[in-house]
Amino acid sequence: MTEQHKKSSLAALTLAAVGIVYGDIGTSPLYTLKTIFDPEHGLALSEGNLLGIISLIFWGLTLIVSLKYVTLVLRADNRGEGGIMALMALALNSVTKAAPRWHYPLMLLGVFGATMFYGDSVITPAISVLGAIEGLEVAATGLEQYIVPLTIIVLITLYAMQRHGTAGIGRFFGPIMVVWFAALSIMGLVNIVEAPQILYALNPYHALRFMYENRMIAFVALGAVVLSLTGAEALYADMGHFGKKPIRAAWFLIVFPALALNYLGQGALLLTHPDAISNPFFQQLGAWSVYPLVVLSTLAAVIASQATISGTFSMTKQAIALGLLPRMRILHTSASEIGQIYIPAVNWLQLAVVLLAVVGFGSSDKLAGAYGIAVTATMLATTFLTFFVIRYRWHLPLALCFAATGFFIAIDIALFSASTLKLFHGGWFPLLLGVILFTVMLTWKRGRELVFENLQKHAIPLEDFLSSLFVAPPTRVYGTAIFLRGESDGVPHALLHNLSHNKVLHERVVFFTVHVVEEPWVPEDEQVRVTDLGHQCYQLSVYYGFKDEPDIPKVLALCECLGLPFEMMETSFFIARQTVISTPGSGMATWREHLFVAMSRNARGAADYYQIPPNRVIELGTQVEI
Repeated sequence: MTEQHKKSSLAALTLAAVGIVYGDIGTSPLYTLKTIFDPEHGLALSEGNLLGIISLIFWGLTLIVSLKYVTLVLRADNRGEGGIMALMALALNSVTKAAPRWHYPLMLLGVFGATMFYGDSVITPAISVLGAIEGLEVAATGLEQYIVPLTIIVLITLYAMQRHGTAGIGRFFGPIMVVWFAALSIMGLVNIVEAPQILYALNPYHALRFMYENRMIAFVALGAVVLSLTGAEALYADMGHFGKKPIRAAWFLIVFPALALNYLGQGALLLTHPDAISNPFFQQLGAWSVYPLVVLSTLAAVIASQATISGTFSMTKQAIALGLLPRMRILHTSASEIGQIYIPAVNWLQLAVVLLAVVGFGSSDKLAGAYGIAVTATMLATTFLTFFVIRYRWHLPLALCFAATGFFIAIDIALFSASTLKLFHGGWFPLLLGVILFTVMLTWKRGRELVFENLQKHAIPLEDFLSSLFVAPPTRVYGTAIFLRGESDGVPHALLHNLSHNKVLHERVVFFTVHVVEEPWVPEDEQVRVTDLGHQCYQLSVYYGFKDEPDIPKVLALCECLGLPFEMMETSFFIARQTVISTPGSGMATWREHLFVAMSRNARGAADYYQIPPNRVIELGTQVEI
C-alpha cells in the first residue's frame, strides 16, 4: 500500500470512527450542565462554582478519556479487539498460569462490567433522544407535552430499522457527526469571545478549589459531571472495527477540541446570561437556532443510540461464544461486513426496556440520575482488568503497574461513589438490569458446567469404545456421518442411539468438536485439526475465537487440504438434542435450575447456530439431569 493510500484509508476510518465511536460522548453537552445545576442538587450558579465545574469537566475529559482510555487502555488489545469482554478474556488468559487464583474473580468482574454496559446501552438511547427533543421546550411554550411521544416515535423507528442493518445509512454517520462537532465548536467559540474569562477554567486549580470549598455538594455534583464522560468505554469497545490510530486521531483532532470548546462556551454563556441555565445548550446562539439544533441534535442522538445498539449486539454474540448466554438467532445484515449483525430477541427486549425508561423517567434530567452508576462501574471494572493485563501479560514492574492503574482506580472509585448517591433517584434502574443479567449469565454458565459434569460421569471413553466396537464391527453403510461432540466428552449420545436403533455405522465417521478459545479471532489455517482414529473414524477439532463466525460447511471445505474431503450431499449430521431436567437437592438453587431449564429449552438449535444445512441434520433426543 502506498503512503497516499495509507493516508486516505486513515482519513476514511477516522471519519467513520467519528460517526460510530463518539456519538455517545458527543451528545453529552445536550444535558450535562443543565443536570449539574439542577436545583435539586443544591449547587448555586456562581462564577466560582461555574469555573470549578467546567474545569472538572475539562480535566475529566483529559485524564479519563485522553490519558486513561486513548493512551493506556487502547494498548490492551486482544489481537486487535477491545471492549470489556475482550479485555476479560485477555486478563483470564494472562493469569491462567501466572496467578490462577485470580481466574474466577476476574471472570466475575468481567461479567459484572459487561452487565453494566448493557445498563448503559439502555439509558443512552433514552437520554440522548430525550435530551435532543427537549429543545422544543426552548423553542416555544406548550410543546413540552409532545416531547415523550416524539421520543417514543423516534426510538421505535430506530429499533424497527435494525433488521435492515446500517450498511445503507452508516456512510452518512461520519459526515453528520462532523457537522455536529463543527457546530459544537462554533457555538463554543462564539460564547467564549463574549466572556473570555471562562478560559480560567483550564487551570486545574479551579477544579480543586471547587471540590475543597463545597465538599459534600461538590461530591454530589461529581456524580453529574460523570455525564460528560459517558461513551468513553465505546472508543475501546470499537477498537476492532477501526483500529487505534483512527480512534486516537478522531479524538484529538475533532472530538476533544469540539467538546472542550462547547463546555467552555456553555460556561461563558452562563456567566453572562445565568437565566439560560434552564437549557444552556439550546440557548447558545439565540432563538433562531433552536429548531435547526433540535433537528441536528436528534440526528446525532440517533447515531449515538445506533452505536450502543450495535455494541449490544456485538457484546451478546461474544457472550454466547464465551458460554455466558444461550445460543440466539443471529442475522447478518451485510454481505461484506461480518461485524454487522442483528439479534431480534435482544433488539425488541432492549426497545421495551428503553421505552419503559422514557415513560417512567420522562425527562433527561431524571434519567441522568440513572446514568452515572452504569458508566462508572464499567470504567472501574476496565481499570482493574487492565492492571492484570499489564502486570501478567506485559510483565511490567509491580510498582509501575500500581502507579499506572492506581491513579485511575482512585478517580474511578471517586466517580462511582459520587454516582451511588443517586441510587434512589434513578441509579437503581441500571443496577437492577445489571443484577438480572449478571444472574442470568452466571446461571447459564453454571448450568452448562453441571450438564458437562453429568455427561462426564456417564461418559464412555471414545478410544476404548471404538476398540471394542470393531472387534465385531456393525454393518457399514455408504456415506459420511458427522457426530457433534462436546469438549472432553466421551462417545456422543447420538452415536449410541443410532447404533442401538439402526444397527449400522457409516463407512466414514467423523467426531466434530468445537473449541472456543479466549481470543477474539483464530487464523483460518489454525482453525482445523484432524486426528485419524482408525477404521475410517476421525476426530475433527475446530477452534474459534469469541468473535469468529461459526460456519461448519466452511470448516468442512478447509478439511480437503488436510486429506479429509467432504461431499455435502453424502454427509449426514447427527446431533443429540439435550432436554435438561431439574433435580431437587443438587446442583444450583431450585429457582436457578428452573431458569436454566427455561433458557435451555428456548436456546437456538446447534444445527441452526453452526449453519448446518437443515436437510442434512438428524436430531436424536437425550435427557440430562442437573
